[in-house]
Amino acid sequence: MHGNHSAPSRRAVLGGAALATLALATGAGSAHAASATATSAWPTEFRLPNGFLPEGIAIGSKPYAYMGSRANGAVYRTDLRTGEGEVIYEGETGTVANGLKLDHDGLLYIAGAANGTARIVDSRTGKLVTTYQLTATTQFINDVVLLGNRAWFTNSRDSVLYGIPRGATGEVRALSISGDWMQTPGAINANGLVATPDGRDLIVVNGSSGKLYRVALETGYATEIALSGAADVGNGDGLVRIGHTLYVVQNRRNIVSVFDLDTKVTTATLSGTITDPRFDVPTTAARFGDRLYLVNARFTSPQTPDTTFNAVAVSL
Repeated sequence: MHGNHSAPSRRAVLGGAALATLALATGAGSAHAASATATSAWPTEFRLPNGFLPEGIAIGSKPYAYMGSRANGAVYRTDLRTGEGEVIYEGETGTVANGLKLDHDGLLYIAGAANGTARIVDSRTGKLVTTYQLTATTQFINDVVLLGNRAWFTNSRDSVLYGIPRGATGEVRALSISGDWMQTPGAINANGLVATPDGRDLIVVNGSSGKLYRVALETGYATEIALSGAADVGNGDGLVRIGHTLYVVQNRRNIVSVFDLDTKVTTATLSGTITDPRFDVPTTAARFGDRLYLVNARFTSPQTPDTTFNAVAVSL
């Protein structure tokens, strides 16, 4: 979920716009809390504050999206029904909010990137609950998934996953990744992650090698998932899984690749891609109703206090 900032690309379109044509050939799984009828009139784009530097997005059972800032670790909440939003957590200088997830109790679990931290913020009060120092600041805590009684975080600079207790203090579990895993020194490796359909293990994307892995939570052993119909998932960033359908956000490629997972999660078969002219290096996605919501990190554009940012919705 991090990239070098090079030559500027097109300016992202801001404001309410109709959905662009999509290329998608897959089922979307069971319906979420909102139906297609309810979401059809909702905005498909919403603006974030200038210079916000968004990276992650999380949506729970209610129609609110939470997005984290790489600028100062702040969290911005948008009402998906209106597109209106506000900063609910101000963050602080020197902190970062990369990937984030929201639990049923309203707690946000936030990856701290180069700070090496995992933070918990109460989305209802906007207060910082606690901070875990997972690694030294030479590492990169990138994304997070909630599974069972722990929140699991990727470290893109090392082949280790970190599990912190959910909702209470406790010991951090460090899980070394072994097996088929390929670690490229100095690159962004482990990035997005989701639980397997059976809830026992994790699926992790390695954006550097362009591979998907099933990682056993008991041992850390990684088994490469064979890709059918796709050469790789290079630049793989955020993951969304709905049943046995896996959505892989490939940031600099400006696409979301859609895969069908087999029963044992040994093979992922490409069934389609989602493309949209409004994509401007999307990093992560979250699902609500019949839509995916994605934040545009705009890594290839100038990252200044005046740079505009937005999030967009595409249909499933």
